[in-house]
Amino acid sequence: MSKAKSVASDLDTPTDLPQEAVDKISAALNTLLADAFALYLKTKNFHWHISGRHFRDYHLMLDEQSDQIFATTDELAERVRKVGGVTLKSIGQIAKLQTIKDNDEDYVPPREMLRELMNDNKKMAAAMRKAHEIVDDCKDAATAGLLENFIDETEKRTWFLFEASRVEGKNEE
Repeated sequence: MSKAKSVASDLDTPTDLPQEAVDKISAALNTLLADAFALYLKTKNFHWHISGRHFRDYHLMLDEQSDQIFATTDELAERVRKVGGVTLKSIGQIAKLQTIKDNDEDYVPPREMLRELMNDNKKMAAAMRKAHEIVDDCKDAATAGLLENFIDETEKRTWFLFEASRVEGKNEE
């Protein structure tokens, strides 16, 4: 099966998927990959800059979540290669494709950090569901299964961030 000219012959991974499917799957996964890198760095940023009376709990939770997000990047990129596509090569490509907005503020209150990450994870889960529809249409069961696991992990992060950011009384942050 002939590949798009953008794939060097040495990288022309054999696949039974039609080129149109490879292109659609690669585009969807590369956008998710860019967002995973953006969300990873934002989560690490907040992990490094969290403050307040819940510091230890939030610091540990964000570290755990950032590790989990980072772990998805290799699997997403390798999935693109397995289906015969090419993946991200630079920070510049990430910046062009990411839909998760960066946060460069000097200070963000802890509750706002958690809420922002919660909303970013919700957005990521929605994007994964859309990508799942694409891979389903392309009959790519392996990528669908991978995304199903990532959706579940993302929903768990969203849930934890929601619970951690709830205000139960006046003195809660």
